[in-house]
Amino acid sequence: MPAPYRLHYAPDNASLVVRLALEELGQPYETALVDRARGAQKSPAYRALNPSGLIPVLETPQGAIFETAAILLWLADRHGALAPAPDAPERGDFLKWLFFASNTLHAGLRMLFHPAPFVGEDAAAGQALRDNMGAALAAHWGHLEAAAATRPPWLGAASPSALDFYLAPLLRWSALYPVGGTGWFRSADYPHLRAMASGIEARPAAAAAIAAEGLGPLPFTAPRIATPPEGSAT
Repeated sequence: MPAPYRLHYAPDNASLVVRLALEELGQPYETALVDRARGAQKSPAYRALNPSGLIPVLETPQGAIFETAAILLWLADRHGALAPAPDAPERGDFLKWLFFASNTLHAGLRMLFHPAPFVGEDAAAGQALRDNMGAALAAHWGHLEAAAATRPPWLGAASPSALDFYLAPLLRWSALYPVGGTGWFRSADYPHLRAMASGIEARPAAAAAIAAEGLGPLPFTAPRIATPPEGSAT
């Protein structure tokens, strides 16, 4: 019987967030490599699933879903885990920080990593964008650290949430990319988030992701460049 979910992924990309959630939920799924080295994310077949050509896409029995936060929220609600219930008092706080992670923090990191789509190929403009984004992103992480310090049940708790599984990879990428341009980020400035990421590393979901994507033994607190068994992380 085929798995109910098919994750279109590239190693150490945003699909990692969804892989972690699927593993934590114990849901069977299959993967389909999107070969970024060959531009497969721009192919007509992939754009039929996600017109923006971004990774990931999760195919479900109800159709294909794109946008990382949307996939996480759909999975959480469908399986009754990883998020406060729709009628829970803390649902609003969880949602605002989940979408802050997606729409503000993650979007800013994409601009930092790949400035050309936003400013063109001018190297000076790209560097100026990176300089400005580094300061903004450090502030975004500061807001999340302050939220984590209040010890809400949906961030850094003993039972991880979808937000935790989103933030741990974002911490990883902040420390790694762009290569040689991570001076703006100091994980020691965010001890509560670092503790959350350390807890994620100890879970079977992380072990499965490490094996599948070559992330290294401490992918979120002492990250190194991925050495995936297939595909390219960049």
